[in-house]
Amino acid sequence: MGRAEERRARQRGGRRAAPPTRSSGTPSEGIAPGGRAAARKAAARGKKGTKNGKSGKSGIRRLFTWKKILGTFLGFCLLGIGAFIVMYMMIAVPKGNADAQKQSNIYEYSDGSVMARVGDKNREIVDLSEVPKEVQRTFVAAENKTFYTDSGVDLKGTARGLLNTLSGKGKQGGSTITQQYVKNYYLDQDQTVTRKLKELVISLKVDRTTSKDKILAGYINTSYYGRGAYGIQAAAQDYYRVDAKKLSVEQGAYLAALLQAPSQYDWAVASPTGKKLVTARWNYVLDNMVKQGWLDKTERDAMKFPVPKTPKAAPGLEGQKGYLVKLANQQLEKQLVKTQGITQDEAEARVENSGWTITLNIDKKKQSKLEKSVKTQLISKLDPKKRTVDKNVQAGAVSVDPKTGRIVALYGGQDYTKHYISNANRTDYQPASTFKPVILAAALENASETQSGKAIGANTIYDGTSKRQVVDSNGNKVGFAPENEDDHSYGKQVTVQTAMNQSINSVFAQMGVDVGMDKVLETATKLGMDTGKLRPLPAYTLGTMGASPLQMAAVYATLDNHGKQVTPSILKTAEHGGTAVQLPDPIGEQVISPKAADTVTSVLTGVVADGTAKVSVAENPARDGRKVAGKTGTSDDNLSAWFTGYTPDLVTSVGLFGEDAKTGAQTKLYKTAGLDRVNGGGFPAQIWATYTFGVAATNTKFDLDTDQGAAVQPTWTPTPSATPSETPSETPSETPSETPSETPSETPSETPSQTPSQSAPTGQQSTPVGTSTSPLNPFDPNAGQ
Repeated sequence: MGRAEERRARQRGGRRAAPPTRSSGTPSEGIAPGGRAAARKAAARGKKGTKNGKSGKSGIRRLFTWKKILGTFLGFCLLGIGAFIVMYMMIAVPKGNADAQKQSNIYEYSDGSVMARVGDKNREIVDLSEVPKEVQRTFVAAENKTFYTDSGVDLKGTARGLLNTLSGKGKQGGSTITQQYVKNYYLDQDQTVTRKLKELVISLKVDRTTSKDKILAGYINTSYYGRGAYGIQAAAQDYYRVDAKKLSVEQGAYLAALLQAPSQYDWAVASPTGKKLVTARWNYVLDNMVKQGWLDKTERDAMKFPVPKTPKAAPGLEGQKGYLVKLANQQLEKQLVKTQGITQDEAEARVENSGWTITLNIDKKKQSKLEKSVKTQLISKLDPKKRTVDKNVQAGAVSVDPKTGRIVALYGGQDYTKHYISNANRTDYQPASTFKPVILAAALENASETQSGKAIGANTIYDGTSKRQVVDSNGNKVGFAPENEDDHSYGKQVTVQTAMNQSINSVFAQMGVDVGMDKVLETATKLGMDTGKLRPLPAYTLGTMGASPLQMAAVYATLDNHGKQVTPSILKTAEHGGTAVQLPDPIGEQVISPKAADTVTSVLTGVVADGTAKVSVAENPARDGRKVAGKTGTSDDNLSAWFTGYTPDLVTSVGLFGEDAKTGAQTKLYKTAGLDRVNGGGFPAQIWATYTFGVAATNTKFDLDTDQGAAVQPTWTPTPSATPSETPSETPSETPSETPSETPSETPSETPSQTPSQSAPTGQQSTPVGTSTSPLNPFDPNAGQ
């Protein structure tokens, strides 16, 4: 081997440049000097890639080569393509079933007798030529801008939907108008992989064999628009009282926007957030039309949001039936969303007119008695022709069995066909002083103490001076000094029992701070209130958040049930196609201790025996010895008045609300039926007593585990002394406490068509009753009466 060849061998790192050498170190035959060194270096380089004489490539690297990975991937792709071809050949386009699925729902009383039959399907098919071209395009702009050019499927959206279904996330991910039409007309709303795959295949076939106009017509005629309306003709009538052919572009854009979330976007029942969302969606639709060249920008800029008409009730739902049916549907839909992984709107479409047999917990005798009580104790005393204010009085009530959680009677308004909003579960009015027992329950449950270190209980002493500054644990003022009713001061030494009897705001405002408002709101949630995202502010001690008779019935039922949570249910059974839906147990876990709950009950018996409900309830001749606990409430500026009370076997919450008969805005109840003011101890307590004393058992007693309160000891007010035992510091704080900056962020199950005017607290002392300029201001001095 020559030198040139040796160099090439060394450069290659091969062994040809380093043949075996002799031990003597003398040059080998035929090898030039220096060859051994080169050979050793080459050998060293060769060994770097080995281990124990084996190849440097590990078994894993040999297994996962890029060729094998690519081959595997291509194999899976071929298998998927093959599987899809097989599915495409095997899955045929079925006959349409949208009409066949719609049939009457039957609603029964608890004894099985039929209450209502609802289900003449609200659908009228119209030809696409009867829908203005611009209105047709609003749906395309809202749902599928590429509708006229695509193949009928959105592969990315479908893949996303499949992944979400497999991962249990439910419906998330878009689909084309064709796919939605196929789901509505040929399939169902089930969130399963099988259904989604069928939807994909059928959509491809339908797009190949059906014109785009026919698909669009099918889509707008089969979609669910809320209010029980299927199809654009029914929706046009329900929302705007016109035929589809007379819809404007603005109205069409609203109906197109509505399809995304009918139950949330229906203007009549939408929350403030829902109204903002549907308005944004409406703007999105029109802006897309401009971008697509379907609408002139100048014309679009001049358009105003078309507020829909109020809903019309379906035939057969007059009186209280509509309110009962609506709550039953809402609770069933909620259960379907929870158990079947579908959206609220899919659940609503599945329940409406779909052949359900639904048995309610409503007791016919109790329901009749409640309706009669409202009529005799309130409606008969109103004269709208004589007093304008009498037109604006709305009543709502819910009655619950605390042992089972069953809603046995409900009053939603004078007539569902005339007042669509159910007063029984609307959450836009203040519960006022009916919230005070929650503060006491929180104090007892958390073993809270006054600022002088004394345990809070029925006999704890507080300062009952009106407009007394509330102070924190450091003795600093928190910027909150609520006025008692009529600015009455009860002295510097009143017991908690007396404060509850007389509904003394100054006492409970201080107690809430002593307990900690975070703990108060936590207890409220456990007891059954929807506190949403309320911040722990002292102002809420006066019950200035929103609540419904249904929520307050839940709170008091939990107290009556010794602290074991009660979630009132109107559903007894729900069956569809021979299969019954598994309903949740209305009785839940122990949320506060029996002793805390029983102590609150004991204290609330004093409100009836020697407080604001004494005349209407305790001294009612029909009482017949029944044991009663309860609390009155009259909100700021007399916008609402309440009585929520209970016997050992029945809990009922009654609320009166001032609502403008034309606009739906909140109004004052002053001068109702000729009275100066409507208090909780008036009409609400009278309705409660007439109903309860006509249906509740007479021989039951509260089985209380407590040694406190009016039920086990007489109401006691100590003799004033020279040195009060509880005199909180009046030292002002250098840094005022934070005042509320937002109103309760709840999403009510029933919200009136207007946006509640819940003004944010300002931290300033407000004016007396009758002169407040901010009716829902939590800092108003009379908000908690």
